[in-house]
Amino acid sequence: MKFIVSSSYLQKQLQVLGGVINNNNTLPILDNFLFDLKKNQLTVSASDLETTISSVLEVDSTDEGLIALPARLLLDTLKTFPEQPLTFVVEDNNTVEISANNGKYALAYADGQEFPKTVELNDPSSTTLIGDVLATAINKTIFAAGNDDLRPVMSGVFFQFSPENLTFVATDAHKLVKYQRTDIQASEVAEFIMPKKPLNLLKGILLGSESEVKIEYNESNAKFSFDNTELVCRLIDGKYPNYEAVIPKENPNLLNLSRSEFLSSVRRVSIFSNKTTHQIRLKMAGAELNISAEDVDYSNKADERLSCDYQGDDMQIGFNSRFLTEMLGNLSSDDVALAMSLPNRAGILTPVDGLDEGEHITMLVMPVMLNG
Repeated sequence: MKFIVSSSYLQKQLQVLGGVINNNNTLPILDNFLFDLKKNQLTVSASDLETTISSVLEVDSTDEGLIALPARLLLDTLKTFPEQPLTFVVEDNNTVEISANNGKYALAYADGQEFPKTVELNDPSSTTLIGDVLATAINKTIFAAGNDDLRPVMSGVFFQFSPENLTFVATDAHKLVKYQRTDIQASEVAEFIMPKKPLNLLKGILLGSESEVKIEYNESNAKFSFDNTELVCRLIDGKYPNYEAVIPKENPNLLNLSRSEFLSSVRRVSIFSNKTTHQIRLKMAGAELNISAEDVDYSNKADERLSCDYQGDDMQIGFNSRFLTEMLGNLSSDDVALAMSLPNRAGILTPVDGLDEGEHITMLVMPVMLNG
């Protein structure tokens, strides 16, 4: 088996696929890339059993073959080459010889048959959307997903497709983000929970991409196909909590202000907050917002005033500053609105501007009890 391929083209593709490989695999074969050669098409795959990603590369060859090559060694080698054609030849002594312009390198390969087979989806439903739209939806929600192993359903992003819209939701019980597109529809109603790892891979590949992504899914797996790449992953099993029930409907107290000013102020004031609770206090009265924090143990305190547009009753509410900074940092609008009802009910943060037609973002942040 022999093929010739451009070094930078191969490195670029393997770099993407390598993101799925774990540092410590239970199965040694998973430390490898699977190379499946069929004439001038080379399909390279990587897997961690839960997620498998593969790309089809154009190479110069008339052979066929299936081998597994050590991922780390191969990537480390490719990174050092300037752009040049590389010739891969499988030798009889269980090694692959790579010939470059000024050297030869031999690495041992494993039997490609040992590599886990990619799951085939039987009778899947499907939806198609633009790569950048999917990447944006992931980007706007994934930071709010939880890390609690005891509640696996909340450690992923909930995809909710319908003939009216596409909705993506993530929550860790302290904060919740709902990202909706009413300009894109699915042919039928479907719901599934995607784990974080494959979503981060997709986000990295698809940000800014105009390619169409076909999403196929059934009860247990989802498959994303675009350009020359396919990603198949196991879905998180379980029922997603009824997130609509926790979003307060009546929020008469409305605060409008500059996102960047609000974010800078929260960041600054939170430096003086208690290191365990990260609690900051928002006090709204008239056209003024007062942001304060105090760490009684160390006699540290901070207090800032911001001018804002506030309609509603005078009120004080406490938030964990880390959640607020994460949410504000994840929005790109100039102005934001914070809608509240009572100091013990969740606040709803939404961007006032900067959204595309048909794009809706709702962020919900739970308050913390103010002492004194």
